Amino acid sequence: MGSSSARGDQWTFLTNHARVLLWIARDQDVRLRDIAAGIGITERAVQIIVADLEAAGYLTRTRVGRRNRYTVDDSVALRHPAEAGHPVGDLLGAFLHREDAPDPALARPDAAAAP
Repeated sequence: MGSSSARGDQWTFLTNHARVLLWIARDQDVRLRDIAAGIGITERAVQIIVADLEAAGYLTRTRVGRRNRYTVDDSVALRHPAEAGHPVGDLLGAFLHREDAPDPALARPDAAAAP
């Protein structure tokens, strides 16, 4: 095979929506800026994705002091008709219960300062 196209080597299997939901499922107190830094997208993009996920019922946001806490509803069905019979919890379970799952704190700028 020849050289890959300009876009051919940049695609991934998981959408940014799935990645954001996984980060929140790992740490319900995570800051949106930490998700953005960990995924490599803008904080504004994360805000839009969180609003999408909240509107679709995948998560709820609760204000705790000056921060937000997110709760994932893993019983909500996946959106695509081909996967509609599966709850999002099946997808989350495939990634959250791996021994080698990345630590969300690793992408936090303040993680190095933690004791």
